[in-house]
Amino acid sequence: MVTPETPIENLLRVGKVTSKKLQNLGLRTAEDLLFYFPFRYEDWSKILPISQMTYGTVGTCRGRVELIKNTRSFHKRKNITEALISDNSGSIKVVWFNQPFLTKILKVGNEIFLSGKVDFDRYGIHLTSPSYEKVDAKGETIHTARIVPVYRTTESLTNKQIRFLVKLVAPLASKVHDWLPVEVKKDIGLIDLNQALKQIHFPENINLVKAARHRLKFNELFLVQLQNLLLKNNLQKSVAPKIIFHEEETKKFTTALSFKLTNGQRQAAWEILQDVEAGKPMNRLLEGDVGSGKTIVAAIAVLNVFLNGYKTMLMAPTEILARQHYNTFRNLFSGLNMRVGLVTRSEKKMNRENGEKNNDAEFIINNSDLVIGTHALIQDGVEINKLGLAIVDEQHRFGVKQRQALKGNKENPHFLSMTATPIPRTMSLAFYGDLDISVMKELPVGRKKILTKVVPPEKRGAAYEFVKKEIKNGRQVFVICPLIDPSDKLGVKSAKEEYKKLSREIFPELKIGLLHGKMKSEEKERVMREFLENKINILVSTSVVEVGVDVPNATIMMIEGAERFGLAQLHQFRGRVGRLDFQSYCFLFSDSDGEEAAKRLLVMTTCNDGFVLAEKDLEFRGPGEIWGVRQSGMPDLQIATLADYAIIKEAKTAAENFVKEDPDLVKYPDLRDKLGNFLGKVHLE
Repeated sequence: MVTPETPIENLLRVGKVTSKKLQNLGLRTAEDLLFYFPFRYEDWSKILPISQMTYGTVGTCRGRVELIKNTRSFHKRKNITEALISDNSGSIKVVWFNQPFLTKILKVGNEIFLSGKVDFDRYGIHLTSPSYEKVDAKGETIHTARIVPVYRTTESLTNKQIRFLVKLVAPLASKVHDWLPVEVKKDIGLIDLNQALKQIHFPENINLVKAARHRLKFNELFLVQLQNLLLKNNLQKSVAPKIIFHEEETKKFTTALSFKLTNGQRQAAWEILQDVEAGKPMNRLLEGDVGSGKTIVAAIAVLNVFLNGYKTMLMAPTEILARQHYNTFRNLFSGLNMRVGLVTRSEKKMNRENGEKNNDAEFIINNSDLVIGTHALIQDGVEINKLGLAIVDEQHRFGVKQRQALKGNKENPHFLSMTATPIPRTMSLAFYGDLDISVMKELPVGRKKILTKVVPPEKRGAAYEFVKKEIKNGRQVFVICPLIDPSDKLGVKSAKEEYKKLSREIFPELKIGLLHGKMKSEEKERVMREFLENKINILVSTSVVEVGVDVPNATIMMIEGAERFGLAQLHQFRGRVGRLDFQSYCFLFSDSDGEEAAKRLLVMTTCNDGFVLAEKDLEFRGPGEIWGVRQSGMPDLQIATLADYAIIKEAKTAAENFVKEDPDLVKYPDLRDKLGNFLGKVHLE
């Protein structure tokens, strides 16, 4: 007897090899199969008489096997299986290629369904490699003569195999407990979960497919929304330090800057200052396009936290960015008696008025007013006494467990996340409901637009000559490659081979540097330091420079294999140049001649707005490409997508009503249990 917990290897016709392939798809139990949803369908439900299966027809017919045999193609040495199928209206020839085993499965006299396209060639009119299925006593089908589910597969695992196994476990659907409250189903018009699970796999008609997908998408999005709202509610019940706004000192600080704050910076800073003064934990995302000046906004918050006698922790994703922040904040606060510490794996230091030389990490953390580092700062139970504010740079999601790791106070610290990757409105609505969001779209006054060009192969030489001219004028250049090492399979450029080519063939007279993620931290630091000091003319790098690294003297960004990156990621790369008043350029080189790739890259040449590009990325390639890589903070949704805007809004409204009425879900223990299981499965940390 099959139960939800039945291991996949114990199902009928599943051996060790097939079991391993299924496990590679994340399918380990019968229940996993039940919740492994099709990503599309083929409608073979209309059954035609054979006489109507004429050239060009795509459909299903039912007939008897009159003849079946294997032959061998003389020219290409292919195995060809030929059959003649008849019904009362006529006969049709069927041809399969390289499937000689069919003569052992299909015998003369068998009644079969065939679904496919009717072709005409030297074999005459015939069905080419159709799906086939014997007619059983009940007349039920899985692979033909119905709306047929199509699943994502792997390693020679066929859809037929998956459909067969899903059919085995389908009876489990009637035993699955429906955890969604009746009133929600009634209000929105959702079908029961049992029915949805049956119809998602083997639907009776296309309308039931839509109803099943609606229900299952709602399930996922409703749980995400509920989780967001409960997190927000719990935070609002907590106590945080009251950071009183020091107006006079803040004005003095901003007046001393060498530039004037934009309206966006002022607005964002004011939103943050109001939050931290309320005595409830702030949970805000500061979202600003590349170069919009998020650091200064964060500095205003840090200043007020310091003036209130509390400390700030700032975490960056890389040591390079942490070190850059350390230098930036030291300069910004040079007129104050603020102790700024840096703690990374390779470097530990602190600015001290008294010249003390203690470089112990614990000492620096305990004695800094602002401590900067990587995520190692929250490992190993590190406690920061009087922590008032935690800032995370370029971490798109900072989860519950990480927040709990911020130890040191009876009070909860305020939390500020910063990102230069604009978030499309659907993603914001779906996944960031627990965060308040400040958006900065303005760039500093005088910042020039970066000119972006797609460079065809015949213009590559001219681009190199332009690079030489810029370097002769004292400027510097980034070259980005998709890979570290060469890959014959992918056929795209690697940083190492591009470094060799540029050093030996193209620019032998120039100083070329190489930077990639596999290098030791000390080596990466050395290369970046030399590039910052203009000892390196051209830096060849992987995407390690995507986030936050500022080299004000760099004016050209050259991107190899540009079609392999998302638009938002290309925009991040482009933002590494154009930091000063010099005119800057971005050159996109593509290894693809595909129309879709060309269309995407053309958008880069006409648009400098990161928010628009993020929406385009979502339209072209989906949420994973917005970040360049899959983020651990993105819920691992099986069926819902960010294109389901109407369902996202439905789920948000329903979740808000629930939390308003019963914030602890006391009346809905099933829903509370389901939410707990959901949070355990999707990685929201």
